[in-house]
Amino acid sequence: MKPTPDEILAYIDSHSTPSSEQLDELVRETERSLGSPNMLSGPVVGRLLEFLIFALEARSVLEIGTFSGYSALAMAEGLPSDGRIVTLEIDETHAELARRAIAESPHAKKIEIVLGPALKSIERLPGPFDFVFIDADKDQYLDYYEAVLPKLAPRGLIAADNTLRSGRVLDENDKHPANEGIRAFNERARNDPRVRCVILSVRDGVTLIRRA
Repeated sequence: MKPTPDEILAYIDSHSTPSSEQLDELVRETERSLGSPNMLSGPVVGRLLEFLIFALEARSVLEIGTFSGYSALAMAEGLPSDGRIVTLEIDETHAELARRAIAESPHAKKIEIVLGPALKSIERLPGPFDFVFIDADKDQYLDYYEAVLPKLAPRGLIAADNTLRSGRVLDENDKHPANEGIRAFNERARNDPRVRCVILSVRDGVTLIRRA
């Protein structure tokens, strides 16, 4: 019998190193407090981010879109003790939940939440960044990409989440701003001579980008 996509995803979840108890509790708290657990990166993407940061030996990380802090905490597990994550969030309710979760974590000293519009915050950050994770407003992905690329370290990596949009990127008739934004971002990354990219079919799609 051919397994369904959901069965394959469940197998992947169950055969990857499990998340910490704190991250599992944060998923539950996010559902209770914000009611949008689908906006979390989730355990497999979180573990992927941790692996990438560990492999890069990254020390300076920028995250665009904190939400409840799950991905920041997952990435912090791959950072050395002197590593640092700056995570940008515009929603005070999201930021407050993330602050509480981060404060209870052994990685609290590694993470700084910056509240406000992401593009304005990026302007003020000097860089360079070894790793950038983009997971905020999908219709602004191109703007985020252009803002962070000049601040990417020479051997740095950008990871962008949700670049498959549950397959909706395939439907050119779907004019939702988020789907249009992701399609435009995917096209730019593919055709930008400054970079090389690959889309991974992990969860809802994760695009990796490095300098050419």
